[in-house]
Amino acid sequence: MQRIATVHRQTGETQVQVTLNLDGQGECQAATGIPFLDHMLHQLAAHGLLDVTVQAEGDYEIDDHHTNEDVGIALGQALAKALGDKQGIHRFGHIVAPLDEALVQVTLDCSGRPHLSYGLNIPTQRVGTYDTQLVREFFVALVNHSAMTLHIHQQAGINSHHIIEATFKAFARALRQAVDYDPRRGAQIPSSKGSLCG
Repeated sequence: MQRIATVHRQTGETQVQVTLNLDGQGECQAATGIPFLDHMLHQLAAHGLLDVTVQAEGDYEIDDHHTNEDVGIALGQALAKALGDKQGIHRFGHIVAPLDEALVQVTLDCSGRPHLSYGLNIPTQRVGTYDTQLVREFFVALVNHSAMTLHIHQQAGINSHHIIEATFKAFARALRQAVDYDPRRGAQIPSSKGSLCG
């Protein structure tokens, strides 16, 4: 069964199209108009072994907030759509990823219940032109629209780029763990309730 989803989101502020293949090879085509976000989406694809295509246009003359958020929304919706009823997946993922001096722990549960615990302490307001407050906004949007429980905790780090990139790499690997099939589970849904729909 192919686990591929495409989501198109259009508002008065942005237009976003995302295609996500959970069983990909790590290929990424990202053109969000936000270079640093494109770089992070490449990390997500490469380390999660996801094929990700993101095309976005937004009201950049205001700032990057709406586009960043709507990419997170569309990606979350695509993830939920591609997972379907979540038969046979591991469901949980946990990774601690380093990048030089930075160390970030990500733990997630494809639970059907959105919750974000966000513990990054990013020391600068910007990385290049990217507002570092938008990292949290991206994950809020993704969590709410994928119905995932996500805990992000920084254990070390003084360089903003390293902290954020370690976060995306850890998230990618934890997501890969969670969505991979559990050979012992078969077609069962990994829940004592028999459902992971919330």
